[in-house]
Amino acid sequence: MRSEESASIKFLYPVIVRITSFAGIFLLISAFLIFPRAANTFDLEEEFQIIIEQIDIPQTEQFDRPPPPARPSVPVESESEDIADDVTLDEFNLDEFDAWGAPPPPPEGPRVKFIPYDDPPVPLTPIRPKYPEIAQEAGIEGTVVVQVFVDDRGRVKETVILKGIPNTGLDEAATVAIRAVRFRPA
Repeated sequence: MRSEESASIKFLYPVIVRITSFAGIFLLISAFLIFPRAANTFDLEEEFQIIIEQIDIPQTEQFDRPPPPARPSVPVESESEDIADDVTLDEFNLDEFDAWGAPPPPPEGPRVKFIPYDDPPVPLTPIRPKYPEIAQEAGIEGTVVVQVFVDDRGRVKETVILKGIPNTGLDEAATVAIRAVRFRPA
């Protein structure tokens, strides 16, 4: 019995699809005919005409371009040798000049050491520097860049301020805050 129902559905499926498609199209057309969209007609306002006035523009004068500059002439050697033989150049003594020494060494900046590592040291707790009162009263803000050397146990061995704001207390506050933190060594 089950196979008879499935067989009848297979044969009736194309018929059912056609009937429902035609019914849908019929309902759609009847809806357009019963409820026309343009039932309320309205009058268009008259468009204003734009009047264009034609003005005769006098022809402009064309000025002549100035001639191009003359090509530079090639100097030609003179045939007469009227140069005075008694004219001499001042003699220079090169021994009077001192030899220049080497330039002074560049100013010594922060000593930046690099120790190769796979994973950088990571602070175990957040670094929270105390904002100095001097900088707070003066309204000074800034960023201090500090290079930190961490030993095998995660303790800070050395700090070098690479970029700071001197005489504000910010450098010292950053150094104190970093020295108080333990790191996971590299």
